[in-house]
Amino acid sequence: MTEKNKPENLETRRHSAAHVLAAAVQRLYPQARFGIGPAIENGFYYDFEFPEPVSDKDLPRIEAGVVKIVGEGTPFAQEDISIAKAKKLFKDQPYKLELIADLAKEGETAVSTYKSGEFVDLCRGPHVADTSQIGTFKLQKIAGAYWKGSETNPMLTRIYGTAFATQEELDAHLEMLEEAKERDHRKIGRELDLFSFHPEAPGDVFWHPKGWTIFKELLRYWRDIHEREGYLEVRTPELLTRQIWDQSGHTEFFLEKMYRVTTPGAEEWDMAVKPMNCDGGILIYKSQPRSYKEFPLYMGELGVVHRYESSGELHGILRPREFTQDDAHLYCTPDQVKAELKRVIDLCFEIYQTCGLELDRLELSTRPEGSIGSDEIWEQAESIMREVLAENEIPHQINEGDGAFYGPKLDFHLKDSLGRTWQCGTIQLDFAQPENFDLKYTTAEGTKERPVMIHRTIYGSIERFLGILIESTAGAFPVWLAPTQVIIIPISEKQNGYTQIVAEELREVENPTGPLRVEIDESSETLEKKIRRAQLAKIPYMLVVGGREEAAGDEVSVRLRSGEDLGALKISKVKRRLTEKIKDREAKL
Repeated sequence: MTEKNKPENLETRRHSAAHVLAAAVQRLYPQARFGIGPAIENGFYYDFEFPEPVSDKDLPRIEAGVVKIVGEGTPFAQEDISIAKAKKLFKDQPYKLELIADLAKEGETAVSTYKSGEFVDLCRGPHVADTSQIGTFKLQKIAGAYWKGSETNPMLTRIYGTAFATQEELDAHLEMLEEAKERDHRKIGRELDLFSFHPEAPGDVFWHPKGWTIFKELLRYWRDIHEREGYLEVRTPELLTRQIWDQSGHTEFFLEKMYRVTTPGAEEWDMAVKPMNCDGGILIYKSQPRSYKEFPLYMGELGVVHRYESSGELHGILRPREFTQDDAHLYCTPDQVKAELKRVIDLCFEIYQTCGLELDRLELSTRPEGSIGSDEIWEQAESIMREVLAENEIPHQINEGDGAFYGPKLDFHLKDSLGRTWQCGTIQLDFAQPENFDLKYTTAEGTKERPVMIHRTIYGSIERFLGILIESTAGAFPVWLAPTQVIIIPISEKQNGYTQIVAEELREVENPTGPLRVEIDESSETLEKKIRRAQLAKIPYMLVVGGREEAAGDEVSVRLRSGEDLGALKISKVKRRLTEKIKDREAKL
């Protein structure tokens, strides 16, 4: 990687491009009010309050203004000024004044500004030396965004863009974005009739039969693997009393995401819909005395949770308000912790490999500002996690201050077929909640000790995981996940009888995922149209039946959705091929 392409330099280019965007807007719309303009993953944005409506059709004009400023090569100059001077400088900019007030509350007496030409902004930097060094850029879209992300604040206009060191990099990125549009899970979900969304349940998913079939296959695979590993599946209620959320710390650290419930006769909320499964799992643990002989104790739950995401955060099935976590809580003795962490890490890798997703990076997230538990147990937990990663030579990054409020965690970021990354699985090491809930077990010596608790998900949210699979595969699922695995296409209605015989024979084949999912296309359309329709539906196997196949009595002509023609095959051979692909959960057809 060249020096100019390093991530930190790319971030500086993009941050600088955001400032130039704001400078161009100031020239074109002198009455505009300015919010913030950070660099983000893959680009940058700036939030504005415009004196008139602005839409995507205005982007070329604004971009032309950016081009002009970049060509001017204006230097970026940094200056620290007093709070009083900053208030005067930004007296006509209410959003900047609010930011200045926030800094003053934090005890700051001066603020950092950057000036480029006639535009001045509150900013800590860094920036490129002058605007000519930004590189190549593109303004991409306009969207609405609440000031500071709160729906109680004004809606601003957010302009997104991106910047790269070279035109070649920008072109490659824009090409990837076009491909991503075609792979958008919401688009594919509509085309393949997998799910829908309705205003009667904002932010929640309505699963259609084909989508639910894929969902169930992911659950089936999860159950197969976890039964093999010795997990006991449990189920906990979706409503729990306020007392339990107070005790666990969720009320203090997670309240803004929780749906609160006031039961009849109560004066204030006294129950909440669970945003996580761990509190219910803890109550199951406490329901009876526990012995070291049970350890390690694995309790898995496919638990439905609800979290209030703002409308701006919602994103199809990747980020709904109701979702299913493939949760598990492991209870073990202190000397078992390292082995159990390694075992869960290996299980994550196995499942991701089966699903065709590559690990981009593993992050160790450490203690956040808001947390429960003593310094001693946090140091112990973080030390154990570091040792497990080091002893097993597992590459990782450190993500300071982003752990769960009860313990450090390992986060698995997966890479899809377009090179995008997604955070899915997480493993959290928890010494705090066992102490908080006074969890105990009886040792071999008959004494009472406190267990160590490991929280973990592998899919993370099953809805999110499925959304990632949809976009990564563009809806062309492997045979074991495909909602329709085989479609039989008679060339004419003369073969309809034989088609039914073939279908019944295939449906009798039992696989780990149940009978083959077979459809028949007996429409009166041409063979070419039937095949094309099956390809658009991303059905893995097309079995064409004509007079020759019927005469043979035990043959079909096999085509793959890729267009590959396997020719005439015995039905028995097709059954064996499909059974092997499904049994091994192979990615290839």
